[in-house]
Amino acid sequence: MTIRQEANPLLGTWDTPFEAPPFERIAPEHFRPAFEAAIASHRAEIDAVRDAEGEPTFENVVVAMERSGALLRRVAAVFFNLSGAHTNPELQAIEREIAPVLSRHWSGIYLDEALFAKIETLHARREALGLDDESERLLDRYRKGFRRAGAHLGQAERERLTAIGQRLAELGAAFSQNVLADESGYALMLDGEADLAGLPDFLRKGAARAAAGRGAEGAHAITLSRSLVEPFLQFSARRDLRERAFAAWAKRGEGGGETDNVGVIAETLALRAERAAILGFESFAHFKLDDTMAKTPEAVRELLERVWRPARARAAQEREALAALAREEGANEAIAAHDWRYYSAKERRRAHDLDEALIKPYFQLDNMIDAAFHVAERLFGLQFKERRDVPVHHPDVRTFEVSDADGRHVGLFYGDYFARPSKRSGAWASSYRSQRNLDSVVRPIIVNVMNFSQAPDGEPTLLSFDDARTLFHEFGHALHGLLSDVTYPTLAGTSVSRDFVELPSQLYEHWLGRPEVLERFALHAETGEPMPADLRDRLVAARNFNQGFATVEYCASAFVDLDMHLAAGDAARDPMAFERDTLSRIGMPEEIVMRHRSPHFLHIFSGDGYSAGYYSYLWSETLDADAFAAFEETGDPFDPEVAERLRRFILSAGDLRDPAEAYIAFRGRLPDAGPLLAKRGFA
Repeated sequence: MTIRQEANPLLGTWDTPFEAPPFERIAPEHFRPAFEAAIASHRAEIDAVRDAEGEPTFENVVVAMERSGALLRRVAAVFFNLSGAHTNPELQAIEREIAPVLSRHWSGIYLDEALFAKIETLHARREALGLDDESERLLDRYRKGFRRAGAHLGQAERERLTAIGQRLAELGAAFSQNVLADESGYALMLDGEADLAGLPDFLRKGAARAAAGRGAEGAHAITLSRSLVEPFLQFSARRDLRERAFAAWAKRGEGGGETDNVGVIAETLALRAERAAILGFESFAHFKLDDTMAKTPEAVRELLERVWRPARARAAQEREALAALAREEGANEAIAAHDWRYYSAKERRRAHDLDEALIKPYFQLDNMIDAAFHVAERLFGLQFKERRDVPVHHPDVRTFEVSDADGRHVGLFYGDYFARPSKRSGAWASSYRSQRNLDSVVRPIIVNVMNFSQAPDGEPTLLSFDDARTLFHEFGHALHGLLSDVTYPTLAGTSVSRDFVELPSQLYEHWLGRPEVLERFALHAETGEPMPADLRDRLVAARNFNQGFATVEYCASAFVDLDMHLAAGDAARDPMAFERDTLSRIGMPEEIVMRHRSPHFLHIFSGDGYSAGYYSYLWSETLDADAFAAFEETGDPFDPEVAERLRRFILSAGDLRDPAEAYIAFRGRLPDAGPLLAKRGFA
């Protein structure tokens, strides 16, 4: 079906508030013609840059490329946000089709000999161009991008890299869709009171709502949404049901049949290894890490091993405590993976007098949203006004206009908080429009997506403390996008190295545990009373409870990611055997399972964003522990001078400078891992 351009809302003018996407007018059939038109438009713009006669200049090459592709950015932003947060079979079919097309399009640009020659000419003359620091940084990033794509290689190598990119795009789309299919297709139906044994009221309500969403009114279902399956593993007194739920959670993407991802992993690893070899790198890990703060696989492994050893020792102590508790209760079986959370929750109640059912009423979703906004106001003077006139991609989504202390518009923020079958699992931040000051001031549209279990109508949605921390984490990413203030879109917002991008998000988590935040926003859902000081103190004191387990399950995933991309050829032959061998080599406790097993490891196989880079959370935690100490050293967690440095050199600066330089500009020095080990309770 052909759709005229003027009838396609993706291609026309958006007369919505803030020029937000007009979701109510966008249908799946609009995307194919919109992508075709946008790609053709972008290619024409790039061809004009390449074919322009006369001497290449920074303005007619680099700035012209920055101005190009606006329509494609707009169409792609809407499409890929919907494909993650609210997809359907039509969108999934388009995703499978368009992913390799887009890969071929971008390869055609970054492997273009004539265009690369102009970039090289400018780079060779950069000292004579009179560029400011931001423009010089942009030129450097463009040159590195072209060379990392392979523009300097021969025609045969460039053609092969194009083919590899297309196939990897197809594989990434298939991987994520397979995981979503396994997640949305699974439900553990609970039959009667015996199956509900041990489940607190909030979890029963969540399970009832999940069942109703699947057409089973009056029943209860546990889905693979983390906000349901994790508390089920903590509370269910039925060991057999815990085992079934955990097995489904752990084996996503590994069930055989059409949604099995093992073959996808094997081909992905082989192609990544081939790509790295063509580009002259020892391995794909060496290729990916060359453009990060860590720089080398050796630096990553050194950090992982420094944390792994005390974490594994702590996990062994935790296991013995759980086994002793199980024996006290008459359970003679050894602690298994599906038992850990159950006995850990019991041990936490005993050691710290903390019960999730007691804590959750104090963490109402609406209050935690307000708390995240309040911290941003205290630190950066931001104001948030809810807007009900902005189109949204799902009725549950909320929108907020963000302004600064003087009332100037900063950006638009979408909050998409609840789990649904059309949404992939996890939590993430993204954008519908990034910031730029080129030609005119364009402010961003940022979205946070989460998977909290929604309460029944008329009742507040309650979060665990970990859920609330996730909300703060993703809002830290949102601030990184909202506060961006650079000229060029390529350098804007979160367009920084992968092991630096988690600094703003992980740093923001620190404020959730501050007494002044909890006193104001941790209010009981029924009584409205603030969390008692002794409960608050116990909650904060327990922040490192079970830290051995948490660190082991995370580090194991990071080790497997790194090892697979160092030895991708070997891993490709039998990915699951390689995963087992890596875990055996590092001494993985058999009672703990990787946080993300390879067949559902979306971070590294749904695209290559975090491939050979899952360590980034730990690397950034080294930074965030030290960065929050900068506030603590002043005696004021909202110290205005430190907050201003954070905003100036980190949050608003995008990729204006090398990450190490950016951190030194903020802190005056680079950190070491000492504060990280102390934060996790290992020092």
